[in-house]
Amino acid sequence: MDKNSEIDNIDIKILSELMKDAKTPYTEIAERIFVSGGTVHVRMKKMEKMGVVKGSTLDINFGKLGYDITAFLGIFLEKSSLYDDVALELEKIPEILSIHYTTGDYSIFARVACRDTNHLREVLHDKVQKVSGIARTDTIISLEERFNRPLQLNTN
Repeated sequence: MDKNSEIDNIDIKILSELMKDAKTPYTEIAERIFVSGGTVHVRMKKMEKMGVVKGSTLDINFGKLGYDITAFLGIFLEKSSLYDDVALELEKIPEILSIHYTTGDYSIFARVACRDTNHLREVLHDKVQKVSGIARTDTIISLEERFNRPLQLNTN
C-alpha cells in the first residue's frame, strides 16, 4: 500500500495552507478550501496520528535574539555504525538545530546557531568534538540565508 494512499487532495490543501502560515485558524482554512472547520480539525488529527504532521514550529530570526552565526558542520564518523550513538549525543547540544545522515564526504551534516565566533568555537571544541565516535569536523559559516521555505505541495 502506498504510504500516501490515505492522504487526499483536501489533506494536501490543508497542509498547503498551514505551511504558508501555521498560525492560520482552522476556520479560516476551512473557508478557503470549502470544508467545515471540524473537517480541518479531524483531518489534522488524522495526519498527526499517521506521522505526516510532526508538530508546528515558529520561524525565528535567531539574529534578533543575539545568535548571529549560523554554521553547518560536516561531521566525519570513525565508523558509520556509530551514527545512532553520535546522533543521540548531538541531540543533547542545544545549539545544534538539525542533523542529517548523509551520503558523500560527511556522515552527518548539522546546522548550528551561535551568538558569535567565540561561542561557535566553544560549541565545536567543548561539545561536538568531544562526542565519542566523531573523527573530525569541517565548519562552514553561513553569510546569509536568502530564503527558507516549505515544500510547495501540488493541490490540483
